[in-house]
Amino acid sequence: MSETALDLPDTARAYQARLGMWVFLATEMMFFGPIFLAYAVGRLHLPHAFTAASHHTDVVLGTINTMVLLTSSAAIASSTECARGGAMRLARRLMWLTVVLGCVFLAIKGYEYVKDVREGLFPAAGFHAAGLAGEAGARLFFFLYFVATGLHAVHLTVGICLVLAVLRQAARAPAVPVLRRLEATGLYWHFVDIVWVFLFPILYLAGRAS
Repeated sequence: MSETALDLPDTARAYQARLGMWVFLATEMMFFGPIFLAYAVGRLHLPHAFTAASHHTDVVLGTINTMVLLTSSAAIASSTECARGGAMRLARRLMWLTVVLGCVFLAIKGYEYVKDVREGLFPAAGFHAAGLAGEAGARLFFFLYFVATGLHAVHLTVGICLVLAVLRQAARAPAVPVLRRLEATGLYWHFVDIVWVFLFPILYLAGRAS
């Protein structure tokens, strides 16, 4: 594959691909919008329970995962720029880095889930975390926590699969269609990243100073 810069006219097909991805992302927000709304209502009416519950989330693991995801976003953005400049070999390496970082995020989150369950934070019959067992608001907080972070993990898994699909295409297809697909995949990845940027402070940081 040529390592020279790509001349990419803004064709109708490229425009439609980007528009289609933006429309898709808008529909994806319908998954997370109600969760954010439910959290806002819960925190408004049960502030003390939500604050107490948030103290039981692992802010260290959450912070590490935030850095991992932000780095992965930088990696896929750099990959797109490299592909646009014709440096497909470096673009592929950065895509692989994105995949690895995504898997690291999921591994850390999986470990955190196991830790949460062992500490009695899963909002089911076994909910028995110290000081929270009688708090209906705390149970609601962790219900929203598991739903929101679980849904985010599903979306991240889809993102990893999309990057792998672009890598497969990059091994056999011309550079221009690969770049267009990478640009669309990058938009999706950044969307997943932005969702986490909103989830992290409300689930891990809110109420920490109190």
